Amino acid sequence: MTRFEEAAAAAAVLGADALDALAERVGAGWPAHAILGDRGWRFDDAAAPVLAALDDGVPPAEAAAYLRGLAAGLRGGRSPVTVETVWSGPASHAVPVRATAQVLLDVIGAASDELAVMTYSARPHGGIRAALAEAAARGVAVTVVVETLRGAGGALDGAEPADAFAGIDGVRLWHWPTGRRTVRHGRMHAKLAVCDRRMLLVSSANLTQSGVAANIEAGLLVRGGPAPQRAAEHIDELKAAGVLRPLRAGRDA
Repeated sequence: MTRFEEAAAAAAVLGADALDALAERVGAGWPAHAILGDRGWRFDDAAAPVLAALDDGVPPAEAAAYLRGLAAGLRGGRSPVTVETVWSGPASHAVPVRATAQVLLDVIGAASDELAVMTYSARPHGGIRAALAEAAARGVAVTVVVETLRGAGGALDGAEPADAFAGIDGVRLWHWPTGRRTVRHGRMHAKLAVCDRRMLLVSSANLTQSGVAANIEAGLLVRGGPAPQRAAEHIDELKAAGVLRPLRAGRDA
């Protein structure tokens, strides 16, 4: 594989906007260390094949044109990305839509390597618990990030959200400790599921029976492209930076 073929393989991870930004800097003759250290745009290891191509003496103008072509290709729909709307609540017979509960189970069931789930509130849901248990049993690294009663500041009551996943072998629980929150009323309010960095469900629905079935909730299911990859990477970075911490015995720390 040539240097530029490696750059093409990284294109879907970077995304069209990042490729354009990279092309601008490459075309202007920025050195690699300046590009990677630019605070105006966050580049990471996905840019390494592109920057390595410069070491082979490729003229900056040619490299920039190539990058812009890759960006145009992504925007032109040649990247295998699909986006579907996902709904909870009453169905519309005139407009077929996918149900949140089933899509969530599909995402969990599709995981073969890793799965990350985030939810603000949670209550035990038999189908979700069974799907998570099956994923862990087949060797999937399962991460579940939840809010805590303490972190919710009185907005949640009853059992801890983490209790919805109690007793599921192989599921690792994480949270955003109140002591790590720089904003007083900050909440862990994300609701998503991402598997194998290739499928991403983002929804307004919490992992409760009301959220995935009864309430009117809306979301998007993204297959392919940079979005699932970026979501997984961001969660990894939050964990590595200590923003997210393992949840011990279901309680905030």
